[in-house]
Amino acid sequence: MKLSAKFSLVLAVVFALGIAISGTLMYGYLQRSARAQVVQQANLMLETALATRAYTQQQITPLRSKGRGGAFHPQWVPAYAATQVFAYVHAQYPAYDYREPTRNPTNPADRPTDWEADIIGAFRANPQLTTFEGERDAPTGRSLILAKPIVATRDCMECHSTPAAAPAAMVKQYGASNGFGWKLGEVVGAQVVSVPVAVPQKLANDAFRGLMVSFVAVAVLMLIALNFVLMVAVTRPIHRLATTADDVSKGNLDGADFATGTHDEIGMLGGAFNRMQRSLLKALKMLE
Repeated sequence: MKLSAKFSLVLAVVFALGIAISGTLMYGYLQRSARAQVVQQANLMLETALATRAYTQQQITPLRSKGRGGAFHPQWVPAYAATQVFAYVHAQYPAYDYREPTRNPTNPADRPTDWEADIIGAFRANPQLTTFEGERDAPTGRSLILAKPIVATRDCMECHSTPAAAPAAMVKQYGASNGFGWKLGEVVGAQVVSVPVAVPQKLANDAFRGLMVSFVAVAVLMLIALNFVLMVAVTRPIHRLATTADDVSKGNLDGADFATGTHDEIGMLGGAFNRMQRSLLKALKMLE
């Protein structure tokens, strides 16, 4: 194998290892960034839901009729307002979802599914758990789940303690069987946000492929440039030196000197070879 081929092979191996290590690190970084983006979206949805609940609680609920004989409108309920707002979002973006499932809801639509019941159970089993984060396979694809517990407050107890204490219009509309028996400070449900992970992951994978193509293209160009520099500065002078040495070994001592042209190690080697050639030529003439 020629020296130039050896240099090319070594450089190719070094560049390949560099691309592999860089690609591994970059892939991990992009995947972490994609997940961070998904978590940020989920937190934003959750904060929007909390803001909707707060607005309804502070500005809409106080406007309801205080009399027990008045009509009951679910729009007064903060949880109903938050879920209805996100229902419009869900209609346009089916992969994004927000629910407030509860263990004993007034509205049957708020009954938890099996996996939602598991989240509520985790909050009830561990009061120190303030946020649940996980993933699940949904019909629209892989989704990140972010949830916070719903704790019964004094405002909740106005409607969910006993049927006798609840507004008569609400009991008439929903009945006295569901949505009662809540305890103050008890975890009764969860705010659950579902955000798709497929789109950010696809963007991360596309970015990774683009970066790897760029890395390979730059590596190939650098390999060509380095090979050219090595050919001019190293392999070609060494080849000339080897050719001159081969001529001397065959008895051709009158050949031209090796042209160094540089002051590096190859130039020093060429100069030393020239001196050796002249010394050998003088020695042979003296013997004649």
